[in-house]
Amino acid sequence: MAKKKTKTTKESKPKLKAPSFKLSSQQKLVLGSFLAILGLLLFIAFVSYLFTGKADQSTLNEFATREVKTENWLNKTGAWLSNFFIYKGFGVASFIFSGLIFLSGVFILTNSSLIKLRKHWFWGTFIVIWLSILFGFFADSLDTLGGTIGFEMNSFLQDYLGKIGTSLLLVFLLIIYLAIRFKVTADTFKNMFQRASKDIKQEFKPSDEDISIPIDNDLTAEAEEIKSAFDLDLKTISEDKEEITQKEIPKPEPKDSKEESEMTIEVEEVAEELSETDNLSNKLVEDFGLFDPTLELSNYQFPSLDLLKKYDSEGITINQEELEENKNRIVETLSNYKIGIASIKATIGPTVTLYEIVPDAGIRISKIKNLEDDIALSLSALGIRIIAPIPGKGTIGIEVPNKNSTVVSMRSVIASQKFQKSDMQLPIALGKTISNETFVVDLAKMPHLLMAGATGQGKSVGLNAVLTSLLYKKHPAEVKFVLVDPKKVELTLFNKIERHYLAKLPDSEDAIITDNTKVINTLNSLCIEMDNRYEMLKNALCRNIAEYNAKFKARKLNPNDGHQFLPYIILVVDEFADLIMTAGKEVETPIARLAQLARAIGIHLIIATQRPSVNVITGIIKANFPARIAFRVTSKIDSRTILDGSGADQLIGRGDMLYTQGNDLVRIQCAFVDTPEVEKITDFIGSQKAYPDAYLLPEYVGEESGTSLDIDINDRDDLFRDAAEIIVTAQQGSASLLQRKLKLGYNRAGRLIDQLEAAGIVGGFEGSKARQVLVPDLTALNQLLDNEGKKN
Repeated sequence: MAKKKTKTTKESKPKLKAPSFKLSSQQKLVLGSFLAILGLLLFIAFVSYLFTGKADQSTLNEFATREVKTENWLNKTGAWLSNFFIYKGFGVASFIFSGLIFLSGVFILTNSSLIKLRKHWFWGTFIVIWLSILFGFFADSLDTLGGTIGFEMNSFLQDYLGKIGTSLLLVFLLIIYLAIRFKVTADTFKNMFQRASKDIKQEFKPSDEDISIPIDNDLTAEAEEIKSAFDLDLKTISEDKEEITQKEIPKPEPKDSKEESEMTIEVEEVAEELSETDNLSNKLVEDFGLFDPTLELSNYQFPSLDLLKKYDSEGITINQEELEENKNRIVETLSNYKIGIASIKATIGPTVTLYEIVPDAGIRISKIKNLEDDIALSLSALGIRIIAPIPGKGTIGIEVPNKNSTVVSMRSVIASQKFQKSDMQLPIALGKTISNETFVVDLAKMPHLLMAGATGQGKSVGLNAVLTSLLYKKHPAEVKFVLVDPKKVELTLFNKIERHYLAKLPDSEDAIITDNTKVINTLNSLCIEMDNRYEMLKNALCRNIAEYNAKFKARKLNPNDGHQFLPYIILVVDEFADLIMTAGKEVETPIARLAQLARAIGIHLIIATQRPSVNVITGIIKANFPARIAFRVTSKIDSRTILDGSGADQLIGRGDMLYTQGNDLVRIQCAFVDTPEVEKITDFIGSQKAYPDAYLLPEYVGEESGTSLDIDINDRDDLFRDAAEIIVTAQQGSASLLQRKLKLGYNRAGRLIDQLEAAGIVGGFEGSKARQVLVPDLTALNQLLDNEGKKN
């Protein structure tokens, strides 16, 4: 009884509701009609003013007197409004106001986006002011052309700028309008003038048909006969034996051959028959355009290059003395071992110079390869690496670190044309190669990336470079990050973009995961998300996320059937070894499952570790991560673990790395992005309008957190019976099914599943599998629920 009293007390408390400014359908009809009619009335009054304005001037002061008549088509109200807007206001440019008011009514009636309406009002008002000043420029006194405002503003501007300055200011304002409103550039005018000049030249160019002389076909035929007869007589005199033969050979007529060459075949194209679904989707595209996933954050601005630092030491500096000295020492060392060199060429990079040598004929490559340590000793350099031979070339490469290395800034690789003009799905600018070329790869093609290296060699900077590349290229609607940071300090700056770019579990407070228990739940949640996405792809008859999203944008998939636009999800783990040590198989199993299956549905993994041992980077992990980045390591064993070969132990550190995607090794200097730069970028993005919450992953309940089976029938959800009927009909006990069918959130769908389990309709939790449905059909369900009602 005490429990019921408490409940009654809670229900009796009045709830304060926030005032709602959302218009109902009836209010929209009334307001929209009012604005549309008002716009038409103003237009009629303005048109009438052009003819009757002067006649009505004397009656404006007698507005309250009913006996006084006016000439305006809308009588006194029309005369007063048109005088206010045109004579006292902005002149004939005020016609635009009537159009804007009418357009506002149409937008409200059709329930269109008010964001576009705001743009129309802003630019419409701008044009009204500009036209008023322009017309006032040509008016000698107050008149209807520019209005009082246009005349006064012109007088003010001419007092300070003069007529020339005012005219140039008007031209500048017009350029601003065209550049921002219609995206006009200098190239637009250039192309326009080029086309105009080309048309003028074409117009005055003499035509070949005008100067051609008509040919008489009969005369031409006779000339051909005379010529052929003359040729035949010459051949008869010179070759008596072939006289008869030459006369018997018929000559082909030119007219017939010409007719044959000009004859063409017309191919009739038959349009492919469209299905009813295609017709509907095409109609929707015609009416509303392609679906735009970025519309909710349509005003989102990508971070600018100014947020990234520009270093003074950027660019390649050629030290001729160093080049000559290294070349002489390489030649001298090889000659000591009786190895001759035919030619040598140097390619200078930011931190390493590649010397390509062509040995004399008969020299064994292995003999040069074995001299790696001797060459390093003679050059007194750290990190000599010999590539014998260089793939695709008939040369042997010797990589020698520069004495004075240059910084590869993140700004330089982001600003490069290779990155800016890339059409990759998930472009990543890693840095610059030895030949000083920007190295850009597509994460969607990798499809997963493994990064490893000793402590302090550049892994965290590499991760920041990857994330920064995607932030500069992809809209928040297109990509989401799941960030796992056991260190708790490396990725904390990205908290500021939680509601833009990050994904998290429904009940978690922080989007960046630092607790290992939550990591396990998140990985299993991603597995559920993967299964749900594959179900969507199966129903949509698509093979991958690119086809699915293209089909969804073309409005061929119905959102009422559970379809939605799917963003790419990128899982980033900063220290994988710590997870393996604490969780082991609980982490490795979902990671391996995601790595094997998730590429087609847009879930990609980036895993970094500072301990590249075989118990951390296992065979299963290596098999599913063909794309690998190795920073400097301390031993050849670690290098072989990462790259399946040596080389990482000969790097010089500070972002020097080797990249492979299952074929050749590429040496790259990783782009440097500092913590203050990342902070500026995240501050810039975080200050903009965001989604209401981070991207929510499916709810995952661990085995240890079972459901309480003593749920009171009176506390059941209002949709309990509907949910039970859906589960029994589909014979599939999953929360995601309830989310799609009942349009619920994760938490409410999870509570319904708990209540269904307590009622004995679905079975217990079975990991990522759907729960077993214990009721065979709707008849048994109704009987079960009726019996519960009788007991209570």
